[in-house]
Amino acid sequence: MSAGGAARPVVWVPRPIHDAVVDSLAEWADVRLGWGVTAASWADVAPEVQGVLLRTARVDGAMMREAPQLRIVARHGVGLDTVDVAAAAELGIEVTTTPAANSRSVAELAVALLMITRRGLGPALASADAGAGADPRAAAPGDRASMTGRELSGATLGLLGYGRIAQLVAGIARDGLGMRVVAHDPHLDDEAIREAGAEPAGLDDLLRTSDALTVHVPLTDATRGLISARELALLPAGAVVVNTSRGGVVDEEALVAALESGHLAGVGLDVTSVEPLPGDHPLRHRPDVVLTPHVGGQTREAMSRVGHEAAAHLRRVLLSPR
Repeated sequence: MSAGGAARPVVWVPRPIHDAVVDSLAEWADVRLGWGVTAASWADVAPEVQGVLLRTARVDGAMMREAPQLRIVARHGVGLDTVDVAAAAELGIEVTTTPAANSRSVAELAVALLMITRRGLGPALASADAGAGADPRAAAPGDRASMTGRELSGATLGLLGYGRIAQLVAGIARDGLGMRVVAHDPHLDDEAIREAGAEPAGLDDLLRTSDALTVHVPLTDATRGLISARELALLPAGAVVVNTSRGGVVDEEALVAALESGHLAGVGLDVTSVEPLPGDHPLRHRPDVVLTPHVGGQTREAMSRVGHEAAAHLRRVLLSPR
């Protein structure tokens, strides 16, 4: 109960988040955690839950209909592919995201993957980590020729999508690495792209000029498979591709084929269509592929910012009258 005697709103947090965020929620809400010794499942909280702070779990329409008091699903992040947005709108449930809070962290990972793939460091990293022969991707001892990559300075970076994260990547690439930066975003006009520090281009022209392509678009019906065999073939020979947005935007079978043919020099993926990739997936066993397990926003600073922003959305809705 609150000091005034009113019941505190019930908030369910299904997956672990920053401890400070849980503490801040507990100041005004009855927080039910989905982990630990007192873990609460959806079935436990559905009759009374009013807010959900959602990180990587899923909330579908059936779940929403089991929660008559649910008012808000606050996403701990940007993507909405784990939330049934149409059902939420039908039921009058607000859905929020934290679009800016982890942008810097994702941008930094995109640049890290860009540098590793362009330099062709996969075999070198495998050799240093496991020793030659212990990892099938590892280069032989002293085989420095196989570890020869290319510099980013003077190369052209193409950004597919030009929102907050892509603009941060563009700034690092342009000002810190000396790259030419070209961007395509159907939701921005050419002048807006220029003002944000990149040269505008149509999709095909972007691909034809990109020594490195980084992907920064959400997964929707319109973007699913947007980069497939045709698009990859338009890239210059020896180009690299980095995706830190959502798996499914880039056709993974087409990536494998482009790598096997030698057309692509490297791929860096923080996201895949199935996470994690199956152990026998061909992308897992190539020296020219660097995989990270969807950790773009996984920095201490970003986790704190994202959690507090999501909690602020919950507080705004749940402490206001209906």
